[in-house]
Amino acid sequence: MTVEWTENGRLTAAGKALEYACFGPAPDKAPTLVLLHEGLGSVALWRDFPQALAQATGFGVFAYSRAGYGQSDLADLPRPLDYMTREAVDVLPQVLDAIGFQRGLLVGHSDGATIAAIYAGSVSDQRVRALVLMAPHFFTEEGGLAEIAKAKTAYDTGDLRTKMARYHRDPDNTFRGWNDSWLHPDFKAWNVADVIDYLRIPVLAVQGREDQYGTLAQVEEVENRSYAPVEMAILDACRHSPHLDQPERVVAEIAGFCARLERIEAAAPELA
Repeated sequence: MTVEWTENGRLTAAGKALEYACFGPAPDKAPTLVLLHEGLGSVALWRDFPQALAQATGFGVFAYSRAGYGQSDLADLPRPLDYMTREAVDVLPQVLDAIGFQRGLLVGHSDGATIAAIYAGSVSDQRVRALVLMAPHFFTEEGGLAEIAKAKTAYDTGDLRTKMARYHRDPDNTFRGWNDSWLHPDFKAWNVADVIDYLRIPVLAVQGREDQYGTLAQVEEVENRSYAPVEMAILDACRHSPHLDQPERVVAEIAGFCARLERIEAAAPELA
């Protein structure tokens, strides 16, 4: 059953009720950008980025909060250490079907970028024409794990929990689901870079030079391993959230990428 393309609503995927928000034209009117948030993100924490994307591209924009985030149903804890793969393979297909997704791009940030890449490398879906990966991670790095450990201290002893409570119905469920997985001893061996070998659609990879959670090795892995075209946007004066640290630049990069894709598709000959 396809949900209504309304400003805000809820859909069910993998047995969980998920909040969502829509911007711009519906999937039967224009391509759709599907936003996949970071490990502590939600619909609200995209701030005005979805509206800016819809305005700059003319595409529809769909954002949703995964289970355990925002006002969606809580996640089942502890999360399995392959939770990003499960989100990509088990949940995201149901979300795309529920919104009547017809053609467009997956736009992911951090965990969301990883989920987008896993989906494109694991699921055969010709509706997905390209990826935008902002600060993705495909393997763990000592510096990133150290920052995640700092986040645990900030949550346990600082004001991070109070800040998160403004955006998540159960900040403990949100934070523990993410932090406990990344700091699990077995997670150091986590590596999903092999999905890049199976990408057959263009990618725009965006990362800040000062990203505290990952080095440029993460996006360079995409550039070096993908058989499909990869465009790189490495941003100065930018940390882990390019769309917040450099919003105008990121919107312009994505809008230009979408425009080039549309020109290519328009010029492609029809097959008999």
